[in-house]
Parts: sequence; C-alpha cells; structure tokens
Amino acid sequence: MKLIVGLGNPGAEYAKTRHNAGFLLVEKLATQWKAGWNNERKFVAKLAKGSRGGKKILLCEPQTFMNLSGETVAAVKQFYQLPLENILVAVDDADLPLGEIRLRPGGGSGGHHGLDSVAQHLGSKEYARLRLGIGRQNEARQITGHVLGRFSADENVVLEKVLERAGGQLECWLKSGLQKAMSQFNGAVE
Repeated sequence: MKLIVGLGNPGAEYAKTRHNAGFLLVEKLATQWKAGWNNERKFVAKLAKGSRGGKKILLCEPQTFMNLSGETVAAVKQFYQLPLENILVAVDDADLPLGEIRLRPGGGSGGHHGLDSVAQHLGSKEYARLRLGIGRQNEARQITGHVLGRFSADENVVLEKVLERAGGQLECWLKSGLQKAMSQFNGAVE
C-alpha cells in the first residue's frame, strides 16, 4: 500500500487557501480515482482508499491542523505497517514560485511546520515530499497572511495546471518510482 498525504488545515475558513495546496491535490486525486472520503476518528483524518495499476492507495488529509500533521501520519503509518518509502507528503511551499513543483526523496522542512511535525513523529526526514509552489508576496519571512489567503482568479488558472501536473507526477511515482517521477515532472508548469 502507498500513502499519499496532503497537508492543510481543516475547516471552511481554510478551504482553498494557499496553505491547503496539499489538501487540494489529494482531493483532486480522490475525484479522478473515484475514491470516497471517510472520517477516521482514530487517526484524526479523512481517508480515501483506492487503487492504481494494481497497487492499493490511501489518500489522507490530517484533521489535526498543519502543525500537528505528524501525529496523523505516524498513526496511519503504524496501523498499516507502511515503510517510509511508501509514504509521500504533498505540501505548499512559499519558497517555490507559484506554478513550480518539486518532488524529493527526503530532506529538511525548509521551515514548514507541517513537515517538521511529520519528521518529528516519523523519527525520520527520509520520506518523499512533493512541494507545490505558492510563491511569496515579498521576501519577508512572516508570511502568515499570504499562505492563509485564497488564490486570485489568475492564480487559480495556474493552480489547476499545477494540480494536473502534480497528479501526473504521482501517477508516475506509483508506476515507475521516485527517480523517474522527479526527472520527468519537477519544475514549472507551462
């Protein structure tokens, strides 16, 4: 089984904000793959089960709020006895321009509190992460207003292309592995 986790914040006030780019991606995949969502209280998460190319897939939206996402990821990993190489976390990244995606096999959090929480609770930074660029309004580190803001109409056009490309990248990851998915899809959308 492969686990794809989209990070974000639960609740209507956060829906479709930049910080919820991970949620937006797994929601798009669930729709494409016809995987229905269920609330799973024991994980504090929404889960959708499906299959692609003969592989079981579990899509996950932690409902713990971003900074505690690792609690959910670790609980799901433990329950399903998943190795780290079968886990991928999709997350917004203000250090990447809007329209750019970057899949990596591991590494640091780049200051992203959701990734910090996942690494802390998994006890490792060696899990795949797909960063979805949301850009910055300026170079200041304090960007809370930006990441919790909604995409403009023009940004939504780019976002749709990003989600489409990221979905293709995850299909490639499932079929052909991380290296091929990185080399074929990392970068900016057209």
